[in-house]
Amino acid sequence: MKILVVEDEENIRKVIKKILEINEFEVLEACDGAEAMDIFYNEKIDLIILDWMLPKMNGIEVLKMVRQESSLPVLMLTAKSQEDDEVEGLEVGANDYLKKPFSLKILITRVKKLLNLIGGKKRYGVLEVDLNNHKVYMKGKDINISPKEFELLNYLILNTGIALSREKILADVWDFAYDGDYRTVDTHIKTLRKKISPEHITTVRGIGYKFEMDKR
Repeated sequence: MKILVVEDEENIRKVIKKILEINEFEVLEACDGAEAMDIFYNEKIDLIILDWMLPKMNGIEVLKMVRQESSLPVLMLTAKSQEDDEVEGLEVGANDYLKKPFSLKILITRVKKLLNLIGGKKRYGVLEVDLNNHKVYMKGKDINISPKEFELLNYLILNTGIALSREKILADVWDFAYDGDYRTVDTHIKTLRKKISPEHITTVRGIGYKFEMDKR
């Protein structure tokens, strides 16, 4: 998997790169926001580690531009300690947030979690997903789910809270071009809603669908 590290402090950037490579990730580097966007537009990136304070274009500006094009996971790094700053980053579309200084072990754990590489069971209210065995449970009951339904559900969960268009879902889950049949997405969403709590998958009018956390 390919990770873009956007950090203007070279020492920090190199340390992050080294620990990621030790964990067998491919790493691309950017020292400012403009360089980050150039790489983003020209490379297939699986995750971005993005510093808040950057020259030319700060991390929030970069994040806003990324979110216009993609729902890929973004982990924000910052020396800021104010709660309002953290809220702003998450509202703009960051998937996770890590304050400097941070443990490299925690960084790798957060990265793997965002990339869904950490197995085991994960609970979302009454919904439980077993990543190791590709099983889904509702209130402890095993739900019969097809491989494609599981892939779609896992994709929606990875992008929790993000409105995803039918085109985006079709391209990422089915690998179809944008001229594919969007009804495929609608049909699978309808089936998933019947099998799990329908409150988890909401329709975003004019866009597509979004996975929501169930607080029950």
